[in-house]
Amino acid sequence: MMEFLSDGPIWLLFPFLTVVVFLRAQGTYWLGRWATSLAIRRITPAEGWRTRLLAWLDGDATDQGVAAIHRWGVAVIPFSFLTLGFQTMVNAGAGILRMPWWRYTLAMIPGCLAWATIYSTIGFAVWGAVFAAAAGSPWGIAGMVATAIIVVATVVVRRRRATTRAQLTVIDGEAEAA
Repeated sequence: MMEFLSDGPIWLLFPFLTVVVFLRAQGTYWLGRWATSLAIRRITPAEGWRTRLLAWLDGDATDQGVAAIHRWGVAVIPFSFLTLGFQTMVNAGAGILRMPWWRYTLAMIPGCLAWATIYSTIGFAVWGAVFAAAAGSPWGIAGMVATAIIVVATVVVRRRRATTRAQLTVIDGEAEAA
């Protein structure tokens, strides 16, 4: 698969990547809308992946996406496709804000096309070159291992904080009820 992404013919690669990013962005948008509809109806899943998803959608990352949409308007949506990580926050933020689907879709199409253009031309080649260069030296391997450790530690710490926050909310709620 990676060979297709780095060496495939652009006339196949570009439409493939456009569809992939379109579906990913739409999925993130609809997850945001789903979470908002649950909040409006005051429904909270008790356990499982839905609880973790709602905790993520209620976190700081999506707050930044919502704030960016409030600050710069719909124009931030296509721009977000030129960034790493920020795209997901903005797409989820648009769903949380319940932006009309047609407006969101019209705003995201130029971003999808830009993202597919970048990744079908130089994007995967650059990522491949970075990993090949890093894997060829002991410092590069150490850097990749350190990055992986930092990412795992960050995920673990955030999950623990979310669990603690949820437990404190339950305890506070019981104390107020008593």
